[in-house]
Order: sequence, then C-alpha cells, then structure tokens
Amino acid sequence: MSVNRAAATLVDVPRGLAGVVVTDTEIGDVRGIEGFYHYRQYSAVELAQTRGFEDVWHLLVHGELPDAARAAAFAAETAALRRLPDEVRAALPAVAAASAISGPLAGMRTALSLLGAAKGFRPVYDIGADERCRDAIAAAAAVPTLLTALYRLGQGLEPVEPREDLTHAANYLYMLTGSEPDPRQARAVEQYLISTIDHGFNASTFTARVITSTGADVAACLVGAVGALSGPLHGGAPSRALDTLDAIGAPDRIDPWIRERVLAGERIMGFGHAIYRTEDPRSRMLREVAQGFGGPRVEFAVEVERQVEAILAELKPGRELHTNVEFYAGVVMELCGLPREMFTPTFATGRVVGWSANILEQAEDSKIIRPVARYVGPGAPVAVPPAN
Repeated sequence: MSVNRAAATLVDVPRGLAGVVVTDTEIGDVRGIEGFYHYRQYSAVELAQTRGFEDVWHLLVHGELPDAARAAAFAAETAALRRLPDEVRAALPAVAAASAISGPLAGMRTALSLLGAAKGFRPVYDIGADERCRDAIAAAAAVPTLLTALYRLGQGLEPVEPREDLTHAANYLYMLTGSEPDPRQARAVEQYLISTIDHGFNASTFTARVITSTGADVAACLVGAVGALSGPLHGGAPSRALDTLDAIGAPDRIDPWIRERVLAGERIMGFGHAIYRTEDPRSRMLREVAQGFGGPRVEFAVEVERQVEAILAELKPGRELHTNVEFYAGVVMELCGLPREMFTPTFATGRVVGWSANILEQAEDSKIIRPVARYVGPGAPVAVPPAN
C-alpha cells in the first residue's frame, strides 16, 4: 500500500481550531483571561458607553474614530445607502413567503445575494480597496432594511421605508415597528449593537474571511457569515436565555429548576463562554443598561444570575461559569419591544459591520485559506467492484 508522503508535514491542532492563531489582525482582540475586548486600540465597552454606532462603524472600516465633521459625513453617507434597489424590493415578498417558517435571517441570505447582484458587486480579488470598502459599507447599510422588511412581510405588514434623519439604531427600530422609537430604547439597542459589532475569530467572522480568501464578492462573503450565525450554537441564544427565565417563572423555583438541569448535564442558556474565564464584559455592560430601565423582569433576571452562578460554582467547582452576552441581551431587547424572532437578526445588524471590516482586511491577503483533513476511512485504493 502506498504511503502519503505529505502526511509527515501535517500539523495536528485542537478540535474546532481552539487556540490556533491563523492570521494577524488590526481589527480587535478578545482577552478572555482578563475579561476584556477591544476594537482596534479602544475598549469596546467604553465605545458602547460613550460613542454612537456610526462612529464605531467608521473606526472599524476606516481605522480611526472620526472627528465631528467626518462623523456627520459618514452618518449621512451610510444613511443614504439604506434604501434598497427597486428590483430587490420587488423580490422581497416572495423571499419572505419562502422563508416564512425559518424566519428573516434565512430570507436575508437570499436577499443579500440579490442585493449584491443588483448593485453589481464584483469579486474582491478583481477590485481595489476603495471599491471593496464602498461595497462593504453599502451592504452593511442595507442589512437592517432587508431584515425589517422581511419580518414585516412575514407578519402580513408592509415594509417601512428607511429615514435618513435617524441614527442607525433608531432607524432600525422605526423600520421594524413603523413608529418613531423612544430615544432611551434606541440608545439601549445602539449600545447592544456596538457591544457586539466584533468579537474575535468567531465562527461567522472566520467563515466570512475564508470566503473572502477565495476572492468572492462582498455579498457572497456576508451570506456565508449569515449562514454560520444562523446555527443555534452561535447566534440563537438570546431568545433561549429568555425562554429560561420564562420556564423558571418565579424566584422560589430558581434553585430546584437549575439544580435539576445541571445535574442532568444540560446546558443553562446564557451562561458560560468559549473564551472568557471571567465575567463577560458585554454582559456586565448590558446588565447596567437593563437596570437603567428597572422593573420586575430585570430584578428577576439579576436574581437568576446570582443563584445560577452560585449553583454552578457549587456543582462545577473550578470552572468559571458566568453570564455571557446573550443573557442580558435578551432582557434588553425585550425591554425595547423587539420580538424574540428578531433577536438574532438584530445581532446581525451590528455584527455585519464587524464582518465587513474582516472582509476588507482579509481581501488584502491573496493567500487562499485551504487547510487539510487526515483521511481515516478504509484503505485505498481498492478495486471498484463491477456493477450488478
């Protein structure tokens, strides 16, 4: 039997590429031991607390925070790109009908492909940095319009046209509900979106970069990222964390409900993270946002967090299991009137900016991402048996 000579050069890595460095990036980093993450040189949490979404968008795609004049220009530039091409708008009812069961995020995969074709996006391999940037900004600006239109069509409602006089977050809520949002709710959603724009080489970001490495157009790269995000282990936890609060129901049920599930080996949604070994800084910030609203729901969530962490510390000693971003993200989005089926799509309206920044960075590297797999099937070659 012949021997694969190339096998001697293979490098074994952990399952899921955990801890494997695959490239260099200037976009940001997650320091899990410290419980800290940043966009370029700035604390992501501090940015969420002090700046608007468009400023952080500018930081990620252009590499710097804008001054007042540039910020206004960039906000106007992105707002003008919210309106969809006529051919895309005309196709959305059919897309919404076809994705009625699976929801707006599934429909957006098709809608993004239509958008890229309608806008004439070309392979990033064939165009320069300026055109790539224009395509990435145009796609990210249109994503909230696509998602809200698909949601409303699925509810039997007409889509709401975007307004250029509203901020990114406020306009998103306006297109979703048809009413001008309460400024406090718009700011809370904006802080959530900023806090989740980027977060290292998660599955959807890495998927976008792999597709970019083939030279594909921006829309194709984003479609792949959306596909990765649709998996329940990546983007589906905020609504599931709220489902946990609903299932517990009352403070006196927290302890028995949680103990039963932990002892059965079940995962408690909204707790634990693949990277953080301390409190998730996004969760800490969103807890503060939720507490700013106050009310019984928030008080119950805080008490659930307290008791779950105590139970996990008792039953799983030595493991640092705290709330992750999904736990309070669900609470905040509920407080702001977002329906649960739009929690993950809302996440996508912010993360698309992070995907775009990673696409632009990866496009500067002409090397295709092409790992290998070790074959462990039956020995080859074996003679092909004759057909019966």
